[in-house]
Amino acid sequence: MPLFFFSFPNSNPLRWTISLCHDIKLTPPNLTPLASSTQAQNTQYYKDPTFSTITSSSPQDQLLLTLLKQRKTDEAWLTYTQTRTTHLPSHTCLSRLVSQLSYQNSEEALSRAQSIITRLRQEGQLHRLDANSLGLLAVAAAKAGHTLYATSVIRSMLRSSYLPHVKAWSAVVSRLAGSADDGPVVALKLFGSVTRRIRRLDDRALAKDSLPDTAAYNAVLNACANLGNIQKFLQLFEEMPEFGAKPDVLTYNVMIKLCARAERKDLLVFVLERIVDEGIAPCITTLNSLVAAYVGFYDLGTAEKVVQAMREGRLDLCKILRDCNVAKPDTVDTDVSDLFSILLPKSVTGKVTDPPLLPKPYPPDSRIYTTLMKGYMKEGRVSDVVRMLEAMRHQKDSASHPDHVTYTTVVSALVKVGSMERARQVLAEMARVDVPANRITYNILLKGYCQQLRIDKAKELIRDMASDAGIRPDVVSYNILIDGCILVDDSAGALAYFNEMRAQGISPSKVSYTTLMKAFALSGQAKLAQKVFNEMVKDPRVKVDLVAWNMLVEGYCRLGLIEEAKKMVQRLREDGFHPDISTYGSLANGIALARKPGEALLLWNEIKGRFEGGKDKTSTPSPPPIKPDEGLLDTLADVCVRAAFFKKALEIIACMEENGISPNKTKYKKIYVEMHSRMFTSKHASRARQDRRIERKRAAEAFKFWLGLPNCYYGSEWRLEPLDGDDTVGSSV
Repeated sequence: MPLFFFSFPNSNPLRWTISLCHDIKLTPPNLTPLASSTQAQNTQYYKDPTFSTITSSSPQDQLLLTLLKQRKTDEAWLTYTQTRTTHLPSHTCLSRLVSQLSYQNSEEALSRAQSIITRLRQEGQLHRLDANSLGLLAVAAAKAGHTLYATSVIRSMLRSSYLPHVKAWSAVVSRLAGSADDGPVVALKLFGSVTRRIRRLDDRALAKDSLPDTAAYNAVLNACANLGNIQKFLQLFEEMPEFGAKPDVLTYNVMIKLCARAERKDLLVFVLERIVDEGIAPCITTLNSLVAAYVGFYDLGTAEKVVQAMREGRLDLCKILRDCNVAKPDTVDTDVSDLFSILLPKSVTGKVTDPPLLPKPYPPDSRIYTTLMKGYMKEGRVSDVVRMLEAMRHQKDSASHPDHVTYTTVVSALVKVGSMERARQVLAEMARVDVPANRITYNILLKGYCQQLRIDKAKELIRDMASDAGIRPDVVSYNILIDGCILVDDSAGALAYFNEMRAQGISPSKVSYTTLMKAFALSGQAKLAQKVFNEMVKDPRVKVDLVAWNMLVEGYCRLGLIEEAKKMVQRLREDGFHPDISTYGSLANGIALARKPGEALLLWNEIKGRFEGGKDKTSTPSPPPIKPDEGLLDTLADVCVRAAFFKKALEIIACMEENGISPNKTKYKKIYVEMHSRMFTSKHASRARQDRRIERKRAAEAFKFWLGLPNCYYGSEWRLEPLDGDDTVGSSV
């Protein structure tokens, strides 16, 4: 039951199929339900009479609709803004305006569409928008990187009994699957929300445009692969037939990624064999994924054999990989192995059958060569990177000639070894051979200059980037410059670049905020770090993470403000995070600066519980275990030795030795001799004081024994004072 449809000039039909979706409506007033009462209990389907014709009795609506029909979106927006305080447009006008603004695919247009949503939400009129417009808005927000907003739009539609078109909600799932932080987890939850809603319908045909297709499953399977969640991957893979979705070559490409994440190099060949056995033609991306997987395993030998076989046009690639294959790792979990045996049955009895042949030769293209080149770069083989670039230039097949990704890889390899002049020569060569450098190329060069503390060169490059190449810096460019300012201890410069970025209309990312917080934290400006943190909390486009909290804790600890730092730690716990090594390291350094050894004992008790497997009882649920860190333990041991807490110092030292960390015995010996060599030497202490300090003396003697200093456990001619003196701490304590 389609409602109104409209097309856009010069539109890509594959990209914007969502604009032809069917609308599944919320219950607005004066609408006639088209679903039975039983069906309406779950999801309501309605036809709005105002959508039957695109006319309106209001002159403002008629003008707005005329402008929208003529694709004069900017003029339509201006008309809307001029009357929005006195007039609320009709359903048709609002839906069309939001749709066309979303389709413009620009930050300004997206902001305008979001302002309409905000107004309608405040006035309780969100039902005036149809599913088509909301779906387009979600897609536009996801493409612009506003995945949190896009997710909220889809969830709002589900709560309001809309079922978004599969092109809309799967686009959001796809973006979430590849995003940082908990994006893949949110992608799984969003996919589950949609499919659960569909399963509750009595007649799925009513939601045929919302049913998950192969592309939707590929997106959520990619989320599973990124998480390394094999069990969920298998569950979703096996439920694809329920919705009529069939695995395609992209599905198996994602399976290659899953095997790589699970560190099962032995299974890669069986994914390729299953593709061929299923009658699916592998694509060049399949083979690139295989090469990338072997590169990720640092198995350049096998990666080179794959590329060479492709160059020779061989069809027996499966046999080649079988011959190179390694046995299943001994440390593989039995349950994991069982899951993979269901996904890849031939991995259990693979040696019994002959490996299949590829349906056709696949000559390597520039992407394959570049992937192998990245493997050389990872191993520091810069000469091989440059040699491969030269070889690609002389290839007869134009598809194998170096492209901007290839050249950028060479630039990255040279920057990695600090050869900035040669990297600039490659940039000049790109212009000479008419392969335009992109923003990524320039950002890599920027980072190289900043790492070498050549900030003047970085500033010069960013000017050339805009004037010569016509490329505007993006948020990554500014993040690199902000971090470069930090490296040269220029917090004012970091703030200047942050403000310049916002003045250019570039939205700060999470990295932008945390990097600026780092600048203020390292310079001891905790209050300014707090202000940046507060701005980050208010920004709906970013999500505060543990890195931001740690920067805040670091800022206070550098000033020795332990109480304020502890308050931040409590707040991060309330926000659902657990302190990590970085958090504890900052606290330990702050305690040392503030000279509060009692706090060190409390901190050690908490950390010790985390080392033992997450037994810390201060948080609910129990925090995950953490690995011992040399810097953290050394700082705590230092504080305890200086405070004469020798028993605790020995505990920490024992923990270091058990975890393969060598304590700095020379440093501790120096501290002991300088601060505590005259302990327990007073001849006038009372017997009561002597009795109270027996345990302390025992701990001190044990610590001296560990240091190799004369102690009561073995004899020596060397004495600072008679060991049988009264047990009173000297004035140095």
